[in-house]
Amino acid sequence: MSLLLLLWPLALIQRPEAESPLWARRSLILLISGLTFRYLHWRCTASLNLDSTVSTSLSGLLLLAESWLLITGLLPLWLAWRRFPDRRQEADSRQQAWQASNWRPHVDILVPTYGEPLAVLQRSLLGCTQQSYPHTTVWVLDDGGREEVRQLARRLGCRYQHRPERRHAKAGNLNAGLRRCHGELVAVFDADFIPQHRFLERSIGFLLEPDVALLQTPQSFINADPVMRNLRLESWLLPDEESFYRWIEPVRDGWGAVVCAGTAFVVRRQALDQVSGFVEAALSEDYVTGIALREQGWRLLYLQQKLSAGLAAESMADFVRQRQRWANGTLQSLRLPQGPLQARGLSLGQRLAYLEGVVHWLNNLPRLVLMLMPLSYGLLGITPILLDQRAIVELMLPLWGTVLLSIGWLNRHSRSALLTELTSWVLTVPLVVTLISHVLGSSMGFRVTPKHRHRSQGGWAWFLALPLILLSLLNLTNLLGLIQQLILQGWDELGPLQLGLVWAVLNLLGTMVALRACWDPPQSDPSPWLSLDHAAELIDAGGHRHPCRITAISESGVELAFATALTPLVASSKLQWTSDVPPLPVVVLKAQPNRVSLHWGELNQRQQHSLIRWLFCCDGIWPERRPRREVLGLLMLLKRLLLGGSTPGAFNRSLVPRRPGIQGSTSGQP
Repeated sequence: MSLLLLLWPLALIQRPEAESPLWARRSLILLISGLTFRYLHWRCTASLNLDSTVSTSLSGLLLLAESWLLITGLLPLWLAWRRFPDRRQEADSRQQAWQASNWRPHVDILVPTYGEPLAVLQRSLLGCTQQSYPHTTVWVLDDGGREEVRQLARRLGCRYQHRPERRHAKAGNLNAGLRRCHGELVAVFDADFIPQHRFLERSIGFLLEPDVALLQTPQSFINADPVMRNLRLESWLLPDEESFYRWIEPVRDGWGAVVCAGTAFVVRRQALDQVSGFVEAALSEDYVTGIALREQGWRLLYLQQKLSAGLAAESMADFVRQRQRWANGTLQSLRLPQGPLQARGLSLGQRLAYLEGVVHWLNNLPRLVLMLMPLSYGLLGITPILLDQRAIVELMLPLWGTVLLSIGWLNRHSRSALLTELTSWVLTVPLVVTLISHVLGSSMGFRVTPKHRHRSQGGWAWFLALPLILLSLLNLTNLLGLIQQLILQGWDELGPLQLGLVWAVLNLLGTMVALRACWDPPQSDPSPWLSLDHAAELIDAGGHRHPCRITAISESGVELAFATALTPLVASSKLQWTSDVPPLPVVVLKAQPNRVSLHWGELNQRQQHSLIRWLFCCDGIWPERRPRREVLGLLMLLKRLLLGGSTPGAFNRSLVPRRPGIQGSTSGQP
């Protein structure tokens, strides 16, 4: 009868959560909570193996790990109990109210940089200097003190600052910039983040209310993260951060506990001055500064509209080190007076919302226990959980079936149920190392994530791969032992070992997929490529126009599809597709019947800047994607695991989708 409970989530998910009444979400939260506590009651009273000291210890450890993950998993669900806003619906009215007022604040746009390639920084500065809102000053805060950055800033009309002493990392750099500027509002963009043309126009209206200190917008990305790219699952996976910006931040907004994410936000200077600027004692200065503002009674709002985009980490090693730095900074905040434990004036809901971010990193320790526990079946001959068919049918399947059916619906399709866990398989071991190091008092400093790097050869992230190789070998040995028992005894006689066998197979697959994700392919072209379906015309030397469609485009080249056989191209061909960009010269890289891969010819400054602005600064270009059907994604993952994935190249790019955007939504200035 318990399996009939699955009919309820099956009925609810037929309608998008955002369009469903509040009681639908609450009913599902109650159902998952009830099934969770019923399962935990059974685990505590009827499933422990107490035959020996070792079995009791392992069984108790597994129970603790499961209980922690299940109970902390309920925290974000119960935070979503109350109604939370989607401020996209009010953005137009707030913008109109602001434009009808006389308030035209000066905005200082701060772009902190330290060692980023000029090509990356130039994108950001072009977006910052071409804002439709005119009352701005763009400040390049260069902690590297590079002359070429100074010249770039001067060429693009930005103010340049280099501080002689590089103390307190990004927070210190931002505060040094604040001492030089005096605008009423401050916008911050990391050096790889590119704001759209109307970023400020869409944002300032939210600060018309005098008690609003900060408006945060989502982070989106112009390249696939390493897990997506290395497994060639760009069409199946969403970025690791997507669920945070599409579900967790809106939920926290409902509690008045928005997290400042360090980039793509606008903040009131008066509020920053009240908390003495960005908190320099914090490794995660954004997270702690946001709490400090809330502690002083200021409101922080979240606009769930993609108004900028930046670069995801480009190698698996950099991806993991970035997460380790985030984890270390969040954990360090627990010891700070402005942190989620000690900050004054927070309601219980707000404190829990902020602490949920800490719990996210702590969950890696019990997750590692679950990764290791199946080894006890084959290597130690110990069953850590006593399980019978009734428990599977009546307790486990209803709970996990409901969770798997509901998770995508509850988080508004910002993540899938199973494929999203691929990232956890890669991150668990290094993040546990980070947790242990933090407890022991060792702390990693601030490190800028490298961007825009060439790789002539593929390579392994060995500090990630070696633990996974060891886990894979242990899981394989464990599985072979269980298979031997299966051959000798038969399936029906395995009893509790049946779960161990299934668990061992899943664990081995998980570690192998994670290991496969740790190999970074060569990257001869570091420019992000965007998938697109846009009409264009290829103009040959004789002035003849050949209709075609753009299928992929980047700063380095473009790929075209033709309806008929391809006309031979000459070096003087040009491509035209929008009035925002002048016709650009192209050179053939690779040609196939009905399609061609081109790279741009020599571009002058006007052409290059127009191309960059069209690629990244147009309004409305970053879509809100939904995961594709997960069953098909799992089959594709199995194919990638067995057959491997091809190296990105012509007609086989690692692509991020881009909408056509709004014609004329860039300023068109050189």
